[in-house]
Amino acid sequence: MVAHTRAALEQLQAQLVLWAQGVRSDVRVVIETAQALVVDWLSTTGFTVCPLNPKVADAPRKLSGAKTDRLGAAILARLGWQEAETLRPLAPSDETWSAWRPLTSLDVPLIQEHTRLVNPWAALLKSDYPVVLLWFDDLNRPTARAFLAQWAAPRDSHALSVSPRPRWLRPQRYPNAEAAAAQRHAPLQAAALAPRPDQARAQIRGVRTLVAPLQALESHRRALRDQIDAPFRAHADQARGVSVPGGGPLIGARLVAAWREDRDRFASAEAVQALVGTSPVAYQSGMLGRIHLCRACDESFRQALHRLAFASLRPCGWARADSAVHRARGCGHPAVLRAWANRRVQMLFGMWNDQAPYFRPQFWAAQARHRTA
Repeated sequence: MVAHTRAALEQLQAQLVLWAQGVRSDVRVVIETAQALVVDWLSTTGFTVCPLNPKVADAPRKLSGAKTDRLGAAILARLGWQEAETLRPLAPSDETWSAWRPLTSLDVPLIQEHTRLVNPWAALLKSDYPVVLLWFDDLNRPTARAFLAQWAAPRDSHALSVSPRPRWLRPQRYPNAEAAAAQRHAPLQAAALAPRPDQARAQIRGVRTLVAPLQALESHRRALRDQIDAPFRAHADQARGVSVPGGGPLIGARLVAAWREDRDRFASAEAVQALVGTSPVAYQSGMLGRIHLCRACDESFRQALHRLAFASLRPCGWARADSAVHRARGCGHPAVLRAWANRRVQMLFGMWNDQAPYFRPQFWAAQARHRTA
């Protein structure tokens, strides 16, 4: 047991040097994680750090069900000795990348929290303030939140005339503010079921209670994206991350951060597909055979690829055609995204190895060679 203090880590280093008899470079430190304070510290001590998937170390102890730290250490030591040729050392990263990748992973819980808040908000508006849904077809728009923050009660919007609305919509960058104000004026003035005064107060409080955290959350997301965007623009792989159809500053930054700086980290595109879990897993035993989803994967990396696959459906006609082929086979939306992301991995692997941005004629030529092979 090692405490996360400087004195404890220095004591650990002295003990490792003693066990290694003063030799550091030839000593492998096998550990079940690649992202921790102790891993960052070990990478600076001169030892070779080899992160290992915890599921690999968990397999030998499933027969008895025993699980202790001493048994786990013994299993890791045995794997480090027997699988020495297959273990891949952790390549040291520069300070910019080390500070940048955690920022890209923070966007995922913010998106999940945003979804958690928007869903009850939509249900509340459907029952208490449905006319807002006629004006704003997407509640994720900042304009919808700003409108409800200012006019949280239906009676407030009823008293609003047409003329002030364009002046309010223009700073919100609402398209065709004048036409939209005139078109949406009549639904907002339509008579609606009037709740009792006590119910109306509860409805107003409910709307304002949900609008406030959504606005604060969106402010944090914008600040986080600005903080990610600055180092990403200066990164050597920025052009490759943005040039992919459907890619942008945020998705491109997440892809570059997940791929890391070590060009030799992946021996093939199949290794990347296995890591992100986009390739299907075969299960066959005797007459029984089936294909299922790979769940032991890098969830953050896979989600970034899924977002890239979804964003590429609009600008790429061949992506939509490929999606239609999979849907004709009976595949659902998640299966289509996985299949499309699986193909994206092959393209990205070539781009990262060649250190070249996306070039559409070259991609089409590769697709033609693949179909004729």
